[in-house]
Amino acid sequence: MKVYKPEWRCTFSVNEGAEESASLKERIAWQLRGFADRLDGGGRTIKIDCSVTPAVSREEIDTCLGKGFAVTQSLLTQLAHQAACENVMRDAKAELFEEEEEEQRH
Repeated sequence: MKVYKPEWRCTFSVNEGAEESASLKERIAWQLRGFADRLDGGGRTIKIDCSVTPAVSREEIDTCLGKGFAVTQSLLTQLAHQAACENVMRDAKAELFEEEEEEQRH
């Protein structure tokens, strides 16, 4: 009887800038990305390197990335909501936060 063993590999990395060991070509590419960010007036440029074996389609990878960014948007929205609620509470009930602020000073 033959034993089947599935084999796969997935590497995924996200970079926000050139590493110290980057080639001249890579450093120039990141300088151009930085320049484009300044021209656009904000935003955040990232580079995603993804390698999947056995190969999956570009469309499948894009779908996964889209779902990941949707989860990120949801998490950031929750964090913003929590921060807004805390700001309101700090304003409306400052006395509840006085002890915490005193501990941070020490």
